[in-house]
Amino acid sequence: MGQGTGFGKTILIGDQFVLDEVPAIVSAIPYQTATTVERIEGEGWVLEDNRIEAPGYKEKKKEQQVASINKILEAMNFDAKKNPIKITVSGDLLAGSGVGASAASCVSLARALNDEFKMGYTIEQINHVAWQGEFPYHGVASGVDNTASTYGGLLRFWLENGKQNFERIKTPQPFEIVLCNSGITANTAALDEFIEIQKKENAALFRSRLDTIIAQGAEMKKALEAGDLPHVGRLMTENHNLLIQMDMSHEILDYLCKVALENGALGAKVTGGGRGGYMIALTPGKDLQDKVAAAFEKAGYTLIIKAAIGG
Repeated sequence: MGQGTGFGKTILIGDQFVLDEVPAIVSAIPYQTATTVERIEGEGWVLEDNRIEAPGYKEKKKEQQVASINKILEAMNFDAKKNPIKITVSGDLLAGSGVGASAASCVSLARALNDEFKMGYTIEQINHVAWQGEFPYHGVASGVDNTASTYGGLLRFWLENGKQNFERIKTPQPFEIVLCNSGITANTAALDEFIEIQKKENAALFRSRLDTIIAQGAEMKKALEAGDLPHVGRLMTENHNLLIQMDMSHEILDYLCKVALENGALGAKVTGGGRGGYMIALTPGKDLQDKVAAAFEKAGYTLIIKAAIGG
């Protein structure tokens, strides 16, 4: 039996616009999808998906998941007719929009296949295969989610002339965050179409907003490296307000950000593709993290992830 894991992720800035060569600041979170691959009798592959989920997520993503698995098998030149397998997916990462659930499943499957069939893939090759597996979910995948899922840590990720690049960001010490799910499952591929419409309707305005986000991201990287979390939080909130103007948020996400800020979070914003899924609150210190998480629960939103990132 082969085994593999992939981290979930959260993005502090640049979420929706990596394909437009806007750098993103992304972090793996200490929750993972775990996949096992075992040989069976018969022909082809079968799937058992035991992941915990946001209500309805797995059903809505089922067709994309099947296409993703086939894409990964193709990328690894794996013939499931000759080598029938059972794929079992589990782990403590919630399957929901905005936390890299699809990327984590892609990375973990690539690693499990590599483990069971002794294929000798390097970590770079695993990352590349997982990127291929992301296309059915995203339409066009930037590579940011699978890179965080594969390598872990806090990263700056960017595209330049179509080439993927990343560097690690070191902070003086880890810091706490809270992620809260809106209960809305977003269609990432449809988000790409929505962005294209904005480009066509007012190209100059769209470009100026991207320039603002690029500047915010550069400033955030410096603040993270300096340990200036209040400034990081202000930039997160400013970025969220810009995303609202671009119609990339959701009224529930806006409400959750308001709850977080009212309970002391240094910053809050949508994370992931937007228009559903998760938001992120910057809550350094265990006490503040617990306070904000409790406020979300009191408001009736219980799909919560508490994590420490950075360091």
